[in-house]
Amino acid sequence: MPRFPLAALVVFAAAARAADFAVLDPAAFAPHVGRFNTMEPETVVNVVPNSAAWDWLRAQVPLFTCPDRDFEETYFFRWWSLRKHLIKTPAGGHAFTEFLQRSDPISSAVGHHVMETRWLRDSRFTDDYARHWLRGGPDGALHPAFHNFSEWLAHALYSRWLVNRDTAFLTGRLDDLVRNYAQWDTERLTSGGLYWQYDVRDAMEESISGARTKQNLRPPLNSYQFGNAIAIAAIARLAGRGELAREFEARAATLRRLVEDRLWDDRARFFKVRLEDGLPDAPRARRRDPAFTVPPEKLHATLSDAREQIGFIPWYFSLPTPGRGYEAAWAQFTDEAGFRAPFGLTTAERRHPQFRTHGTGTCEWDGAVWPYATSQTLTALANALRDYPAVPVTSRDWFDALVTFARSHRAPDGKPYLGEYLDEKTGAWIKVRNPERSRYYHHSTFADLVITGLAGLRPRADDTIELAPLLPAGTWDWFCLDGVRYHGRTLTIVWDRTGEKFNRGTGLTLLVDDRPVARAESLTRLTARIP
Repeated sequence: MPRFPLAALVVFAAAARAADFAVLDPAAFAPHVGRFNTMEPETVVNVVPNSAAWDWLRAQVPLFTCPDRDFEETYFFRWWSLRKHLIKTPAGGHAFTEFLQRSDPISSAVGHHVMETRWLRDSRFTDDYARHWLRGGPDGALHPAFHNFSEWLAHALYSRWLVNRDTAFLTGRLDDLVRNYAQWDTERLTSGGLYWQYDVRDAMEESISGARTKQNLRPPLNSYQFGNAIAIAAIARLAGRGELAREFEARAATLRRLVEDRLWDDRARFFKVRLEDGLPDAPRARRRDPAFTVPPEKLHATLSDAREQIGFIPWYFSLPTPGRGYEAAWAQFTDEAGFRAPFGLTTAERRHPQFRTHGTGTCEWDGAVWPYATSQTLTALANALRDYPAVPVTSRDWFDALVTFARSHRAPDGKPYLGEYLDEKTGAWIKVRNPERSRYYHHSTFADLVITGLAGLRPRADDTIELAPLLPAGTWDWFCLDGVRYHGRTLTIVWDRTGEKFNRGTGLTLLVDDRPVARAESLTRLTARIP
């Protein structure tokens, strides 16, 4: 895979606007990267080799420090490992891989990739990546592999616009995003208005509720299409296309109603998969006879009897209507018979008789811990805690799960590691066939959770900066997130209970371009206008 020589990389990184770190000294964090570089031989080298990793990270990512050394190390390890996945495509642009051992991107985690890389200072990497999927096919068509997996790219690109405000790039993708949405309609939309999907095409194979051949109505794709519709409507308004915006707002409203009506199990108090009930041969019959139809009264007749972690995904996009009782689902988040386990959040409820019964090492989503799902659920819970009433969990529960997630980034020898999925009781990473396949697996977020969740920066479309940190009171005496590029400015978020750590005053302080613009004595919601 072609890569830049070190000298060119320095120039390339410098092309992005240099970071102005108001509080932290970048040199203090270089030892993290130095350690990562020496952990093992560099067997795969893409655009940015280990030798240039620190120069690239210093130019591209916000700095973060806190009293928990392991947590801080995980923050930098995730950026360091993300950088390994930056490749040049045959067309000459950039993209991000999921498997380090593969030179071609796959689309299963594209939403995660964009949500994480929206914090890079150079937008060209993610710009190219979006073009790869939206225009990478023959004659500028969608990439032929894009719909191999469900995706939430429109939502992620709009979320990135909330950070970088590059309106020209985003509105320039509008027609592509509409075309992409229409293709999902052609491929997966049912006559009842919801989308069906195989569990494997949700990137969640071997689940309790599904199978690789079952055409079930599942929360992921339906939630993704809701989020994509909301985003397309917002992008259309930016482009001055009001009629298109209204069309997609109506589509989102319909999906919200159908997900609430058809995928909510009122007895289990959870969003679930609706099954191709009693029709195990339906997909096979369709392949034999294209005219095959399932009697409407039998199609997707029953809900699965399993609560699965995908039932939290609707909150990732703020889909459930607040105050109508859907918040009760979050009681399962902290229930040890539900999803809480010693080494993370399980992908199925632990009380279910089929929990961890599908074998090991074939990408099972029947209970093991997947970072892919963990980052979705923590993003979803952050939305629920801030925007929904009577959620039966707290910011302490959110933070504890984030710390557990950070602690899971370890190999047996104690070195930082990130794989596909892990055992919920031991924390051992589960290897799939080739052990190298799982190394540095790029299919989740972490930095985004630190920036938007723990530190609390909530990207907005207006010129108000909003902080709503989820760090619980009495946990850490200090932290600092420095050098965040936001709306063309540089933000610094400082929490210093006594004021003695950073000498920028006591409490929570927001700085814009090294100027304090807002302060609070406690970890509370804080807003300020961009000066």
